[in-house]
Amino acid sequence: MAPQRNAGAGAEAELPEYAGHYRLESCLGSGGMGVVHLARSTSGMKLAVKVIHAEFARDREFRGRFRQEIAAARRVSGAFTASVVDADPEAERPWMATLFIPGPTLSDHVKRNGPMAPEQLRRLMAGLAEALRDIHRVGVVHRDLKPSNVLLAEDGPKVIDFGISRPKDSELRTETGKLIGTPPFMAPEQFRRPREVGPAADIFALGSVMVHAATGRGPFDSDSPYVVAYQVVHDEADLTGVPANLAPLIQRCLAKEPEDRPTPDELMRALRSVAASYDTQAFIPAQRTSDEPPAEPRRTKKPAARPARRRHGRQAVLAAGVLALLVGGGLVTVHLAGGDAPATEGRGTRTTAAAFGAWQTESVSGAASMPQCSYGAGKLLCAQSDVVFGLDPSDGRVLWRHSVAKAHRSGPPVLAGGLVQPPTVQDPDLEGLDPGSGKARWERKAPSHSSKRAAGDTLLFTGADGTVTGVDAASGDTTWSHRIPGQSAPYFSSFAGDSLAYATSPSADGTSTLVTAVDPATGAVRWETEMSGTLKPVGAQDGSVYFLSVAPSGDTTAVIRYNPESRASQRVTLPVPRQDPLATVRGGVVHLLSRGGALEAVDMDRRRRLWSVETSVSRGSAPVADGRHVYVAVADGRLLAVDARSGELVGQTPPRLSKKADQVAFEIPAPLLANGYVYAAAPDGSVFALDTRNPTDW
Repeated sequence: MAPQRNAGAGAEAELPEYAGHYRLESCLGSGGMGVVHLARSTSGMKLAVKVIHAEFARDREFRGRFRQEIAAARRVSGAFTASVVDADPEAERPWMATLFIPGPTLSDHVKRNGPMAPEQLRRLMAGLAEALRDIHRVGVVHRDLKPSNVLLAEDGPKVIDFGISRPKDSELRTETGKLIGTPPFMAPEQFRRPREVGPAADIFALGSVMVHAATGRGPFDSDSPYVVAYQVVHDEADLTGVPANLAPLIQRCLAKEPEDRPTPDELMRALRSVAASYDTQAFIPAQRTSDEPPAEPRRTKKPAARPARRRHGRQAVLAAGVLALLVGGGLVTVHLAGGDAPATEGRGTRTTAAAFGAWQTESVSGAASMPQCSYGAGKLLCAQSDVVFGLDPSDGRVLWRHSVAKAHRSGPPVLAGGLVQPPTVQDPDLEGLDPGSGKARWERKAPSHSSKRAAGDTLLFTGADGTVTGVDAASGDTTWSHRIPGQSAPYFSSFAGDSLAYATSPSADGTSTLVTAVDPATGAVRWETEMSGTLKPVGAQDGSVYFLSVAPSGDTTAVIRYNPESRASQRVTLPVPRQDPLATVRGGVVHLLSRGGALEAVDMDRRRRLWSVETSVSRGSAPVADGRHVYVAVADGRLLAVDARSGELVGQTPPRLSKKADQVAFEIPAPLLANGYVYAAAPDGSVFALDTRNPTDW
């Protein structure tokens, strides 16, 4: 291919064709230091390759700084950064290759879409706090955290660009030379005593980044970097427009003195205590790899034995119906519009015998978001955007649809009290739906609350003052309302097949956790115990409750089983601490999928880990198991099947990515097991089913 022309800033007019062994395909962005290219490895892996401008390649001091950046990036490669694949700081044109992360920078997102919504801001702040925790843990101080150095990836924010300031970013000088950083996002000590900058400077920058994300401007705002520098050192931050529940925390981050700012761990604890729950969908626009406007999607005919892509409008629905009649076999998708009437025009059909009744439905609501589903009353009960719907689990046929108000919703609908309870968070309206027709059997206003949980036949609401209200799921009537002793603001966990709800309250220093088991029907406390460490309940089976033990660093270090009758507990320490694992329990075995892809099985009866396997899944669902296999849904729409005895990968489906998604799932719904099938949802808005007997045929 011919050398690429650079239309942006830079000393050279032409860019190289290769960096090392990596072919440079297109320009992702250009800055004062160099150009970042989209590239591919020999195996086809997508990479982002930074190639330094020729003028800086001749600067020995700059090469030294670039070597520092490479070393720092390699030390912190993980869940919150772009992992370094290869680099050559000694090349004629120094370069570094990292994994390509689809997603815009925070700076671009705010420019295109304006300030973020409150729920997005909280997730962003939590993700950046986790990122700084990992960065600081390995002894690295970023020193230049700013919106253009934060990528909004599908699985959370990624921090990039370690240890280097762009020459055009900072024109300020001191007696000792150039200041390193970008003035609107620098801490006071970076101006006053730059040689003493430590991790707290990154916390200050995080506060400035959050103000930018919330308002579109910084807390210290001026066209002059000199004025900004004065404001940072002397003036109070302007937090106008920052959500009230985050403003105090951001204000702490922007304290003038480093010792007055919270640590990343303190930030994460504080964010967990923010009394608000948010929708699990976060708006992140698709990344563009060029300056061209997004092209209109091409509409092409699909092979008969493959699913047709969703088309918009009534004509597309009718066309899909005709196609379904003409195709004798293969996988045919279902196209539906919104509304409350029972669905008659859509039906999923089975694939060939190799998959034994596999089916797939397309987006019922028309939205490119992952449906969240549960199983109850012999049906799949799903929520997607502003529609709750029921599916026939045998063929994917849509049995009914029910429109709901677009509010802050979270999780799947569940069956409680014999009725379908739509998911709700901060929605003033509640209703119970008939599982056969989707019609509302009762409606009422919700109690003032910050969280909701279905437990047994009761809906539990926790108010901002800690009062818990129980609502009968069958009638919508309030049955009790009072505080839970020892629990100031209980958030409940409940598990299928167990009659109790569990509230946990860690001590301020994290050395112990009060566990309270509540009868959801009456609000009575059935038992309570104080256990060592910070504990998170993940399951309850056969009279025992299972917990993950979380270290002060935030890593999970052990699995614990507690029997309230005997008051005995068993602990299995994990050989390697795990980041944010999702866990489920089956038959005394706890399966965990950690951030970064480690999947493992811990047998509490044998008190040891059975196996561990690296799946290379950057982000997935909680695992589920049926005794033969363990299943994990992946952010790209794949479903993985792993042998439950050995941990060997035995099957996986193709990805089901959305071509036009303007939303990504913050939480990946766990697969469901019923009737010998496994059911899962995908980012293209589809729900699909596969036979569990032969994952190798998927």
